[in-house]
Amino acid sequence: MLDTADLPDDVAALKAMLIAAQAREAGKDAQIARRDERIERLEKLVAAFKQAAFGRKSEKTDPDQFDLALEDLETAMAAIHAEDDAEVPAGNRITKPRAINRGSLPKHLPRVEEIVEPESLVCACGGCLHCIGEDVSERLDVVPAQFRVIVTHRPKYACRACTDGVVQAPAPPRLIQAGLPTEATVAHVLVSKYADHLPLYRQAQIMSRQGIDLDRSTLADWVGRAAFELRPVFDALIADLKRSTKLFMDETRAPVLDPGSRKTKTGYFWALARDDGPWGGGAPPGVAFTYAPGRGGIHAERILQGFSGILQVDGYAGYNRLIAPDRVGTDIRLAYCWAHARRKLVEITRNGSAPIAEDGVNRIGELYRIEAELRGLDPQARLARRQERSAPLIADMRTWLLHHRARVATKSPVGEALAYIAKYWDGLKLFLTDGRIEIDNNSVERTIRPIALNRKNALFAGHDTGAENWATIASLIETCKLNTVEPFAYLTGILTAIVNGHKQSQIDDLLPWNWMNKAAQI
Repeated sequence: MLDTADLPDDVAALKAMLIAAQAREAGKDAQIARRDERIERLEKLVAAFKQAAFGRKSEKTDPDQFDLALEDLETAMAAIHAEDDAEVPAGNRITKPRAINRGSLPKHLPRVEEIVEPESLVCACGGCLHCIGEDVSERLDVVPAQFRVIVTHRPKYACRACTDGVVQAPAPPRLIQAGLPTEATVAHVLVSKYADHLPLYRQAQIMSRQGIDLDRSTLADWVGRAAFELRPVFDALIADLKRSTKLFMDETRAPVLDPGSRKTKTGYFWALARDDGPWGGGAPPGVAFTYAPGRGGIHAERILQGFSGILQVDGYAGYNRLIAPDRVGTDIRLAYCWAHARRKLVEITRNGSAPIAEDGVNRIGELYRIEAELRGLDPQARLARRQERSAPLIADMRTWLLHHRARVATKSPVGEALAYIAKYWDGLKLFLTDGRIEIDNNSVERTIRPIALNRKNALFAGHDTGAENWATIASLIETCKLNTVEPFAYLTGILTAIVNGHKQSQIDDLLPWNWMNKAAQI
């Protein structure tokens, strides 16, 4: 506070001081205005990026393109807020709530208690202070990953009274015979590579910072041996999925190095997924990736051998092989994806005024609004509501489709989008006949995203067998995620069980959902 004794008696001097003070205040106001403008601009950019990355599937761009930009924008906003806080004295600082996710601290994390006492417990009057309460706060701390060495001693014993030989406990079984890693170490490498998308050469660099000199080829050997041991679990997973009567399927590119030409060839990961959650089904969610050297329908047919039921897919023509009239084998019905139909119309609306496409987008949007209300209901209730509310919309859309197809040019963008809907119409409206069918194929598309991210980091698989190993391990890790099972603990547990002689006849016990239930009982 300004002391009046320090003010000059001269009126002119007082005026000068007042003008200077007003100038300083004006400068502060301008600075605050500029800062608020910067924050507002950054917040709008963040909102735009989030819409592009995480909006409706048909309207968003590849989210990988925006990850770094979002990080930098949010970092810039945090720096501005820190600048604001730094200008206010600590004692006068008022914490303003901000609409951000600050995370939560789960109960299972170990707690390290620390008590911060006042400098003195003696009152100003000379008496002793006694505790009347306390404030408790929690902060997230980290102990960096640290490698350790397990030293196993196996004493040898002999009898002093005879020479019948030496007694010694057998060596504990290992995943890598005579090798360095424990099963937990191998699981750590698998999770780092296939869940956290860290190529093996980067993992080797991280280990070298702790003085552990391991060649990338050594880590690759561990991964290959683990993939071999995990293959029966993968086979059990895909067999369990094919016992379902309703599945999703999709495929994504898998570039593979062709050693002969020193170039990459294009293989494919075929994803077979189960998601019964939207209609309250009892089967746990799961996904199994299968590598194939091509995208032909023959590969889908091979993977689905033994499956009978509803298969929800996109409009890729290769799936037509599964419903060919001359096909001999189990019965498969194809349900198609409204998200793909909508996406083609949305792309047209982006290029200018397109009344027909906009009308189509709105019509499909109404179907999605109904579906949002039905999520979680049992199949019978979903089917009844669809017959009551969605069936009239579909009937009206059929009339709308026929009317506009007769008016627009077949080769125009709108004509091609309408032709796509007409071509797959029977499969698109199949959700009106079965409450288990979803309106789109998004469940399986979500499971493929980690494959694409790992492909972005690793660029390509080194060999067909390497791609098969990739598919095996990624299947188990992604199925863990779908069942809220921690992948590192899971892989450590089942690798240890396999090494200790887990029976092949009980291999289903090692599936993520069964392993989770068994671990919870221990």
